Amino acid sequence: MGRFITITVIFKGNIVGSMITRRLADFVSSLSYSDIPGDAIEMARMCLLDFIGVALRGSSEMSGLMALGAMGKGSGEATIIGHGRGDAERAALLNGIFAHNLDLDDGHRGAQMHPGSCVIPAALAAAEATGATFSDFITAMVAGYEVAIFMGLISNPGHRELGFHTTGTCGTFGAAAASSRIICPDVDAVVNSLGIAGTQAAGLLESDHAGTMSKHLHAGRAAQSGLISARLASQGFTGAESVIDGDEGFLRAMCRLDDSNMNETPEIGAFHIRDVYLKRYPVCRHLHSTLDAAAEIIRENNFRASEIEEVIVSTYRIAAEHDSYSPATVEAVRQSLPASLAMLLEGGELRVEDLEGGFSQEIASRIRIEVDPALDELRNMRPSRVKVRLRNGDVLKAYRELPRGEPEEPYTWDDIVEKFRELNPGYETERLDVIGEADQEPVSDVMLELFGR
Repeated sequence: MGRFITITVIFKGNIVGSMITRRLADFVSSLSYSDIPGDAIEMARMCLLDFIGVALRGSSEMSGLMALGAMGKGSGEATIIGHGRGDAERAALLNGIFAHNLDLDDGHRGAQMHPGSCVIPAALAAAEATGATFSDFITAMVAGYEVAIFMGLISNPGHRELGFHTTGTCGTFGAAAASSRIICPDVDAVVNSLGIAGTQAAGLLESDHAGTMSKHLHAGRAAQSGLISARLASQGFTGAESVIDGDEGFLRAMCRLDDSNMNETPEIGAFHIRDVYLKRYPVCRHLHSTLDAAAEIIRENNFRASEIEEVIVSTYRIAAEHDSYSPATVEAVRQSLPASLAMLLEGGELRVEDLEGGFSQEIASRIRIEVDPALDELRNMRPSRVKVRLRNGDVLKAYRELPRGEPEEPYTWDDIVEKFRELNPGYETERLDVIGEADQEPVSDVMLELFGR
């Protein structure tokens, strides 16, 4: 069995009592497929299924096509989803962008990040470049998710409060871990890979809040940087072992360390991939509890949007801050609670194509958003209460403590196949069975089954 390590780090003043990088590397280096619990393997397969469906649709979105046009495919045998094959590093970059540009990729609410769109493109490119088996790839995925989520958990909330996008920053560590598990699994090489990754970790939330495509780049660059880190480390290129908790390392430079941080860090070897959520709405996750509550009201009552007098949304602070009533781009709409909720109330659904069609300013203007202090105390659950007041005086209410798709209320394999089908009409979804069945087959053969040559 692999060596599963519990790390306790106490923050006090300028003292950090651990060397986190090597302990993470120990886990990555020692992990084998047989160490991974069955439910974690099944979740990894489902995350891959979800990733493939989202990235395939994202490969034809504007930002994906722009990135492809700018970067080209290069020469190689790495899968560039929706566009054939090319160079491994470009594949990691492009597939990360494709998977992140619809805001439909998996996530982890505690770590406040999207691990899959960073980890899977890197692991896939590394696996195809080396002829790795599917089980090797799954092992690398699990290792990458573990490291990415660990870094998100140890860094937040202060990391996010300083304006960093955890997907781009902590995702780089996860991508390096996944790539290293395949390319250079020796523990010292993994240490170097994580050290190299840490000095490349980047991503600012302003890109997100401004409604720009540069947010999509965060996942792509994290994946590419992680792959580059492992490739460099495999040649003996060195990185700082103290990159995470050193005097001028990641935690001091990019996180808030104070008395509130004096607690135990997450466990390594907990298989955090089991706590990942999957999404059905192509908008920011902080909007989903509100949308789920509104969808419940719509299902249980017969009314038209034109009959609405007022909608009151009571929720936690971060969700309430997504309050733009005039988003100027599709990317900004994905961050707007009034716009997203207006589309759902008017159409009964919220799909990728709905965002492209615009929203009713009139309906949005009837939506009032307020911070409920009691719900803000429960912000780690991401709760929301929706009250719809109709012109005839009826008041319709619904409450969601957390959005659907979380580990407490997970989607099924069939749910994600249906999501795949909705995103990619015409794709023969029977081909997806290979994701649930593959084991010792080369990853390149699995990709051939999914996409052809």
